[in-house]
Amino acid sequence: MPSGKRPPHAFSLAGEVRDYECDLQGIVNNAVYQNYLEHARHVFLKQSGIVFSDLAKSGTHLVIVRAELDYKAPLRSGDAFEIGLSIRKLSPVRIEFTQDIFLLPSRKLLLASRFECAAMDASGRPVFPRVLDRLFAV
Repeated sequence: MPSGKRPPHAFSLAGEVRDYECDLQGIVNNAVYQNYLEHARHVFLKQSGIVFSDLAKSGTHLVIVRAELDYKAPLRSGDAFEIGLSIRKLSPVRIEFTQDIFLLPSRKLLLASRFECAAMDASGRPVFPRVLDRLFAV
């Protein structure tokens, strides 16, 4: 899916690479990209009126059940980038986040990713609280 037709982005977040995020090759460590993507998802939720930590405190957990990342080209120290995000509901309890990272200002695609999340209660049972419906309101 990450390489196929990408949905339009409903949200974007800019960032800049910090020196300590780079490995001995001078490029961003592969695991750091997941931090960037998770941060963008949390900011998106917050701007939608959903604070991730409050959701967890209320007993609802959004858990990553599948992650697909296609690395196209590296980021380097000082690079500016943008993360584009789109979301769709896959099932009554599953959400898909499609996210891309672009180099700025060229908008060259550096990473294409897809994350499936399941919503569950503290006991691990599937749930989908009404508050999450605002993510899909048009």
